[in-house]
This record gives sequence, C-alpha cells and structure tokens, in this order.
Amino acid sequence: MIRVVLPAHLRTLARVAGEVVLRVEGPVTQRSVLDALEAAYPMLRGTIRDHATQRRRPFLRFFACEQDLSHEPPDVPLPDAVVRGAEPFLIVGAIAGG
Repeated sequence: MIRVVLPAHLRTLARVAGEVVLRVEGPVTQRSVLDALEAAYPMLRGTIRDHATQRRRPFLRFFACEQDLSHEPPDVPLPDAVVRGAEPFLIVGAIAGG
C-alpha cells in the first residue's frame, strides 16, 4: 500500500481528512501512483497533472524520503521506503511570490 499526503486544498476537494492509502499495481512510479490516485478520486483529475500532457502542474511539487522528485521522469521507480509504505509520497503546494 502506498501512502500519499495531499496539500490541504486537494484534501478538501477529495473529501479526505488525512493520508490517502492506495494499492498500486506494477512498478511504483510517480505515474502509477498518480494514476491510482486519480482512479480512486476522479475529482482530482487535472488538478495535479495537465489533462493533455500529463505533466505536473506548475505550483505542485513531489517529495519522497526528503528528496525533491518534481523534475524526475514520471516512470522512474519511487524509493523503496515509499514502495514498502514506510514513507509517504508527498504532493506539496508550492509558494510563489516576491
């Protein structure tokens, strides 16, 4: 089981209070986790990734095991601690401004 932590605005949209736990079939990658997340919570489709390009939305970042995975290719396997469920996959809202 994969643990996913969503930012507050996406938790509200998905109507979840805390971590989301997902079953991911096959290799555990950013793409497979996001596919499982969007299948379980269809209201999140298009909020994390662009519908057409499937690229990460600009003001969201992905972290796991204290590593920024935002610019990693979507099919690179996630760290083993995430696969085992020991660590969560974090989707974090980025802050912009000057």
